Amino acid sequence: MIKIWGKIIKNNKIINDAVVTSNMEGTYMENLKLCIIELCEKFDIQKPYWLPTNLEEYNKRNKTVFNYHNFMEDIDFDKFVIQELDIKNS
Repeated sequence: MIKIWGKIIKNNKIINDAVVTSNMEGTYMENLKLCIIELCEKFDIQKPYWLPTNLEEYNKRNKTVFNYHNFMEDIDFDKFVIQELDIKNS
């Protein structure tokens, strides 16, 4: 099971956040993708593109930040942050 906290940040303030989980049979990446899709639907934003820096950051810290470079359309926020939460501490 994977648990992801997503945050939309504008002017250094969290304007929207949610926690989602995925427990489907499949790989870690498939579960992560489902969580990101669910967060994007909740926040009514398009799905971001993963750039090499995002993958490197997520692999190191279980967290990454998406900004205007990760979206094809204009966004009305500064950052979309995803972070894996530790299931044991929840």
